[in-house]
Amino acid sequence: MTEHTAKSVSSDTGGYHRPIMVKEVLAGLDIKHGGLYFDGTVGGGGHSYAILQADPTVRLVATDKDDDAIAETERRLKCFEGRYRLVRTDYKQFENALAPEEKLDGFLLDFGISSHQIDDGARGFSYRTPDAPLDMRMDRRSPLTAEDVVNGYSEERLIAILRGYGEEQFAPSIVRNIVRARAKKRITTCGELKMLTEEGIPPKFRSAACARKTFQAIRIEVNGELEGLEQCVRGLIGRLKVGGRACILTFHSLEDRIVKQVFKDLSSECVCPKNFPVCVCGKRKQIEIIGKKPLVASEEEMKINPRSKSAKLRIAEKIAE
Repeated sequence: MTEHTAKSVSSDTGGYHRPIMVKEVLAGLDIKHGGLYFDGTVGGGGHSYAILQADPTVRLVATDKDDDAIAETERRLKCFEGRYRLVRTDYKQFENALAPEEKLDGFLLDFGISSHQIDDGARGFSYRTPDAPLDMRMDRRSPLTAEDVVNGYSEERLIAILRGYGEEQFAPSIVRNIVRARAKKRITTCGELKMLTEEGIPPKFRSAACARKTFQAIRIEVNGELEGLEQCVRGLIGRLKVGGRACILTFHSLEDRIVKQVFKDLSSECVCPKNFPVCVCGKRKQIEIIGKKPLVASEEEMKINPRSKSAKLRIAEKIAE
């Protein structure tokens, strides 16, 4: 397989979660006979299924911190028993899932929130489920919930989170609403947070999805989604064999910016000032970026799965240690 073509594959999507850009991911990984692959955010196992199906000699290590995802993936991958290892942990803790001597032929990180997490009202991820509890934890063993953030963080900290993680221009007025409301009673449902968010946005800027940025920002804070992301990507690239591929699916500008910068740094040569007669930094190019721009979902896939519209797939190949 190459970056331009992919075998006909099935991701066995079931009803749990529809994986995004499966053919593009497989082509990007350039599946190798007998290769070892890492799926750091396994979700419902759709991409993992496709990787294992692509070649009967391929082995896989997969992680996720969501217990529902682990259970669904165990069910879905049962037909590949003996060829995969599934570990319930944060992908950033990949060292806990990989043996010290294991080198990878490729890895996939899919940063998108799963359809199951959004659609399961009890998980409290969506502003479209008004009676849902403010939870938003991907790992339900974690003590911090969205309710804790909304009711416990200072006004200044909440504004910083909405601005930094949600890029919400109306963060101050939204947070003022939250602070006033929580002084009277604890905010406990997604519907309450949605209402307070909408009331903090000027009428001409309101829409059915105007609470999306606030919910995204709080979700990122609850799950620590950007913390350690750069170090993780660098660490996994360090685990690649020469010729191994990195495939990373991002869904918003903050995480994409981090991945783009890591790829740029690792694909550049000497960074000494131009007036230096010889290189003293010793920096060498470690990866080759595949494609001038990130791949996006096809129009056909966007019609079938609207959640794929914001996806960007960045691919790189390890060329040197």
